[in-house]
Amino acid sequence: IIAHGEDRKSAIARMRVALDEMVLNGIKTNVPLHQWLLSDPGFLEGGFNIHYLEKRLADRAGP
Repeated sequence: IIAHGEDRKSAIARMRVALDEMVLNGIKTNVPLHQWLLSDPGFLEGGFNIHYLEKRLADRAGP
């Protein structure tokens, strides 16, 4: 899925709607991961780098 908008905030809002409306049957998807990521404050602020997702997943998993 690709989403676009007038700015980053509107593109993220469109992507949230697309993910919320997505229906896929019979296979496991990573839609919940993308929904979680699109609500993550660090991602929303734009303060991330190539290691961001790896670190956030490790933080989420805990010790």
